[in-house]
Amino acid sequence: MKIALIIENSQAAKSEIVHDALKTVADPLGHSVFHYGMYGPEDEAQLTYIMNGLLAGILLNSKAADFVVTGCGTGMGSMLGCNAMPGVICGLVIDPTDAFLFGQINDGNAISMPYAKGFGWAAELNLQDCYRKLFEVERGVGYPKERAEIMAKNRGILGAVKAAACHDMLTVLKTVDQDLLKAAISGEKFSEYFFANSQDEAMSDYLKSVLAA
Repeated sequence: MKIALIIENSQAAKSEIVHDALKTVADPLGHSVFHYGMYGPEDEAQLTYIMNGLLAGILLNSKAADFVVTGCGTGMGSMLGCNAMPGVICGLVIDPTDAFLFGQINDGNAISMPYAKGFGWAAELNLQDCYRKLFEVERGVGYPKERAEIMAKNRGILGAVKAAACHDMLTVLKTVDQDLLKAAISGEKFSEYFFANSQDEAMSDYLKSVLAA
């Protein structure tokens, strides 16, 4: 699985802590982690939680990533930014129970975490425990198990409602503020990672034109 990590500017100083915790869990499971930034507070490309959402939409809809891990101070902003995008189902994960239940019940493709609120002593251990509850177990099997069938049905209904309520991602890219879009995809490693992994030629071509403008 290709896991994309996206860090918002207010929490960029914790980028290494989050990245290391994610790789500690993901690498032994055979998953690949692609860190799309931010890498530090002084990065030229400054990502807001709104840009985090745009990036999550780009990466998941193009299949450049299978899962997105993001966050901000409370986790709320990045969650809202992600859920504004077509094809993105993002949960707010604060502790391992949240991670387990989101994976089992909602089986989304993104999580947002708080990297300021409650981020205290041994916070990296909580991060690792959350990632384990997401990635070490089969997701979408339901909890409690006797409700698995109705939970799967509801996930399908939610996906259909979201598809009806949203434009496709390419339309979003063409109609969103183009300066905002260019800022979101101007990170140090975006081009290297995205264009090598994207499976959507039309989206890739459009983003190349935005970067070249």
